[in-house]
Amino acid sequence: MRRILLLGGTGNFGTHIARRLAGDPNIQLLIAGRSRAKAESAAARLKAVNPAEGHEMDMAGDLAAAFAAARPDLVIHTVGPFQGQPYRVAEAAIAAGAHYLDLADARAFVTGIDALDERARAAGVAVISGASSVPCLSAAIIDAFRPRFGALSSVDYGISTAAQGISGLATATAILSYVGRPIRQWRAGAWRVTHGWQGLHGETYPELGRRLFGDCDIPDLDLFPARYEGLQTVRFGAGHELALIHLGTWALSWPVRAHLFPGLDRIARFLLAAARLLDPIGTGRSGLHMILGGTDEAGAPKTIRFYLIARQGHGPYIPCVPAILLASRFAAGRAFTPGARPCLDLITLDEYLAALADLDVSTFVLENEDRRH
Repeated sequence: MRRILLLGGTGNFGTHIARRLAGDPNIQLLIAGRSRAKAESAAARLKAVNPAEGHEMDMAGDLAAAFAAARPDLVIHTVGPFQGQPYRVAEAAIAAGAHYLDLADARAFVTGIDALDERARAAGVAVISGASSVPCLSAAIIDAFRPRFGALSSVDYGISTAAQGISGLATATAILSYVGRPIRQWRAGAWRVTHGWQGLHGETYPELGRRLFGDCDIPDLDLFPARYEGLQTVRFGAGHELALIHLGTWALSWPVRAHLFPGLDRIARFLLAAARLLDPIGTGRSGLHMILGGTDEAGAPKTIRFYLIARQGHGPYIPCVPAILLASRFAAGRAFTPGARPCLDLITLDEYLAALADLDVSTFVLENEDRRH
């Protein structure tokens, strides 16, 4: 039986991961949070096959000692925002001889994780960062459709959140941290500077209609130009179901860009509360799209559009899938390869979508349709 520690196990992502793993007879869950009472209460509510434990753990405290006492085989780190966060959790996991996964989508955090590679290999453990929608799912989509191209030259994609499934404070803070700030992106075969939540553009989804997007900073922007030979453009955008919220954030990006305001992450709690007042007019439907462009084997232009639509507020569960799948595999006896790396080449698109089968999620694929966006 594997002891799996969920750091942030009482939060949105941690709670969902715990529910999905609670029925696995090969897993004993350790629910960790800042409050022992809340952690123990969350552990008791799980009614897990193997009774879960509640642990009090402070991110600013002595994590090495806490991990040594808890004796985890695997640590799953869900406590964001990861922007600007050091590698204290991963380092403590290595010291405890435990494998490590995180749900980070912070560019520098995920792309810099190989700094721990030598230490992880020496300890015989895996340190995997970005076990989330990006770069795990985004890379899986490209890998699934790339064989249909003779040459792949561009990927243009985005995630649009639902009003009723709006993210928690940590996720909102992470997004707001780069609104109005410079972002280095690979465009037309060269590095160019854009700004967070600017580059306003839209995409029309099946079922959802038109959603707005703005440029955002994610690990893929560094990882994909190096990973996919011949790729000339990588653009990622984030957006909100309600145009009012999206355009309001876009308007607020300009004072940040002009250095008139230090950053929207400083008022994330207020902005999140304001956005939640509009929940009643939302639909609870979120979406992900990816437009892959290039040529076929004969050199003719080719475009594939992939859409994923989540209903009933199920969108926030999608980033949890990699951690759930990898933890389940580990508990079933599938070994991790030691070393530190981003979460790439570990989960296929088919495996990812199969894990969403019990959610209200659909996918659509359109090939060579000329659509304005």
